[in-house]
Amino acid sequence: MAGKTVTPTRMVLNQLKGRLKTAVRGHKLLKDKRDELMRQFMDVIKQNKELRLSVEEGLTRAYGSLQVAGSIMSPEMLEQALLYPRQSVELETEYKNIMSVNVPLYTFRTKNSDPSEIFPYGFAQTSGELDDALEALSKVFEDMLMLAQVEKTMQLLAEEIEKTRRRVNALEYVMIPELQSNIRYITMKLEENENATKVRLLKVKEMVLNQAHDFK
Repeated sequence: MAGKTVTPTRMVLNQLKGRLKTAVRGHKLLKDKRDELMRQFMDVIKQNKELRLSVEEGLTRAYGSLQVAGSIMSPEMLEQALLYPRQSVELETEYKNIMSVNVPLYTFRTKNSDPSEIFPYGFAQTSGELDDALEALSKVFEDMLMLAQVEKTMQLLAEEIEKTRRRVNALEYVMIPELQSNIRYITMKLEENENATKVRLLKVKEMVLNQAHDFK
């Protein structure tokens, strides 16, 4: 197959050797990148597990308190209490580079730093359990935002790991073996040509010697 795709000349041989050297170096760099991405990915998985447990616990507490508040207060009173929130949140997104992957960094800022602003109602007509529910939701919000950031980071890292893995495999199992095969083919052809040239020269030399002997 190699003989049909490459021309067996020294110039082509030198070009292929250069490409092979570059491919081997690129293969090593990509393997190092893949390994580092995998290490980062495993760290993010661990962080994701911890955050998910924290968020689930916080939401369970919040929903439990909300259910108790709903059993004490009428649905109309509960809806009225939560109808007009006082607090608002601004979300900001920045990016951090991890091994050529831009992963998001989420931060938020509330309109008012007063903790009591999370309660959009007066306390006279509402249940204390509703206060507990809103306070629990407020505390878990930061972990929820961090969880969203971590899960997006996991997705982006997984995509880059798969892309890098395909490139490593393409070099390792396709490009490098093909270059090595072509180099062996050209080297063999050049050696055959060189041996054939030597044989022809020997025959010419022998003919010249025989002719010189006949003239004597």
